Amino acid sequence: MPHPKKRTSKSAKNERRSHHSLKEIFIAVCEKCGGAIKPHHACTACGFYNGKDFSKKEVKVEKKVAPKAKKETKSKKEEPVKEEKEK
Repeated sequence: MPHPKKRTSKSAKNERRSHHSLKEIFIAVCEKCGGAIKPHHACTACGFYNGKDFSKKEVKVEKKVAPKAKKETKSKKEEPVKEEKEK
């Protein structure tokens, strides 16, 4: 097996591993519900970020999908034949 030509010093090893340290996770408080959230992220409990509701965006996507489904069903259905009444 190959071996390194020279032993890596403690300082060189520690400098290389300097970015391996754990970083503190910052937690903010939601203005709407008071729950704990990550900074610059929407609240998982209420869906608000910066005073705006972002949970409604999912509903808008569903509304856009629904009309496409209606158009497909209309094209598949046969148009009803109007019968004229005989007098």
